[in-house]
Amino acid sequence: MNHTPKPTPGAAPPPRLLDQVRAAIEARHYSRRTEVAYTDWIVKFIVFHGRRHPREMGEPEVTAYLSHLATVRKVSASTQNQALAALLFLYRQVLGEDLPWLDGVVRAKPTLRIPVVLTRTETAALLRELDGPSHVVAVLLYGAGLRLLEALQLRIKDVDFHGNELTVRRGKGGKDRRTMLPARARPLLQEQIERVRALHQRDLTVGAGYVALPDALEGKNPSAARDINWQWVFPATRWYRDPETGHKRRHHLHESVVQQAVRDARQRAGLTKPATSHTLRHSFATHLLESGYDIRTIQELLGHNDVTTTMIYTHVLNKGGRGVKSPLDMD
Repeated sequence: MNHTPKPTPGAAPPPRLLDQVRAAIEARHYSRRTEVAYTDWIVKFIVFHGRRHPREMGEPEVTAYLSHLATVRKVSASTQNQALAALLFLYRQVLGEDLPWLDGVVRAKPTLRIPVVLTRTETAALLRELDGPSHVVAVLLYGAGLRLLEALQLRIKDVDFHGNELTVRRGKGGKDRRTMLPARARPLLQEQIERVRALHQRDLTVGAGYVALPDALEGKNPSAARDINWQWVFPATRWYRDPETGHKRRHHLHESVVQQAVRDARQRAGLTKPATSHTLRHSFATHLLESGYDIRTIQELLGHNDVTTTMIYTHVLNKGGRGVKSPLDMD
């Protein structure tokens, strides 16, 4: 679930402060989503306290704001934790001040939501209703357990057909990991990459063919920006002109394209469960557990920091009633 807050209408954040926040985030190679989330929470915190500068505030104001989120706004525990992380980042990494332990914060109540999981038959029905790049992405979400953005941010060099592996770069928490390349996904992925090669060649002939590179690599190796191996496996349909460099670039396919395609496919397949693109990742984990795979192995494939996160899938194994046989069904 995406807990990124929406920008506060009419808010006027201190420009220099937010520039410092963005610079600190970039220095730590956090994602664009983290930058947006952190800056929005900082703006909301400043507005909540009458637009005072954070240097004029401290532990009491942070405690009051976080408690307000729990008691008045009724946000979830994960949303409150994201706000806390943003404010701790502001004080520690930007302002160089260490907040004392926030003992007085009223904590939002954690909620345990069992994820929606499709059966194997339902999964097959959903995948049949998809086509084009969205179909290939969905196959990877289910077949390799990728998050949607992880699949969309795959570059050609991250696909190892010889080793039957996919390398996820900067997954959740900024970690790299490897997962399997399903045998049934190989021909689909090979066809997709051949389409990308042809598209890239056409882009090069019109002076385009650039792609954004991580970690200031473009400055170290400018030619990599037009190298086929650095191109997205799932590029956007149109290129754009980068305002800083003037280069004609392609971004990767937007998440909303796949999300909408899955919603439409779910309706065509006649599924009653509220399945989304992320449901395919849940189904990947659950079906592996059903097949007897070790939960620690599944944890590594999913990229979970803690095995307790992976344990949620033990609650949705397709056995009903925790696998207990009802006395009504006993002889």
